[in-house]
Amino acid sequence: MTIVNDSLSIETRGEGDMIDLTNRLTLLLQKYKMKTGQMLVFVAGSTASITTIEYEPGLKKDFTLLMERLIPRNARYFHEETWNDGNGHSHVRASLLGPSITIPFGGGKLLLGTWQQVVLIDYDNRPRSRELVVQFIGE
Repeated sequence: MTIVNDSLSIETRGEGDMIDLTNRLTLLLQKYKMKTGQMLVFVAGSTASITTIEYEPGLKKDFTLLMERLIPRNARYFHEETWNDGNGHSHVRASLLGPSITIPFGGGKLLLGTWQQVVLIDYDNRPRSRELVVQFIGE
């Protein structure tokens, strides 16, 4: 069993920017030539999250609208009373989905569904440079 740590740097626009990571993660897996195991993808930060979705324009819009209904940008957030940085909604949205995902791989390929892509979603109210930790456990 081998454990390997790597990282990805991602530039985002914020405000719900959704970025497909699937190809970059596939290239990282190929770099290490591992055949079977698990890949952990973790975003360092409290206003972004990692999940899977069918990455297509309609669903991206649906997801954005859902987040606005569930966690409206203009609602009152006590976080604002502490920091006054306008991103209380960003923290709540990110915590709902979480900062990481574990993806199994076999035969040297990510074991994702046909229409399933791994995405980073940045909810902050400004562009950000995001660092993702990618950890492989396998052989």
